Amino acid sequence: MRIRIVALLFLLMMAACALAADQRTLTGTITDTMCGAKHMMPGSAADCTRDCVKGGSKYGLVVGDKVYTLAGHEADLDKLAGAKATVKGEVKGDTVQVASVTATK
Repeated sequence: MRIRIVALLFLLMMAACALAADQRTLTGTITDTMCGAKHMMPGSAADCTRDCVKGGSKYGLVVGDKVYTLAGHEADLDKLAGAKATVKGEVKGDTVQVASVTATK
């Protein structure tokens, strides 16, 4: 019986560690997934991002050479389109389920 309890506790600890590992803080520029770091439309990066999202693209975050797709908090992302921001959330592959987003200087 003790072995089963110890094994169950070990499995629960491993699961908790795996879940905690997915929570990250990323800092980059709010963009859209179609344009990434290079906006194709004339005008500002913010205007291009908003137009592309209205056209069906998703919000994204450029971090170095990588572009993450952002899910959730679209109203906050819209306010920060084209600007540098810090995004906290759960990362699964190239997608971030946004928990919070704040402007960064």
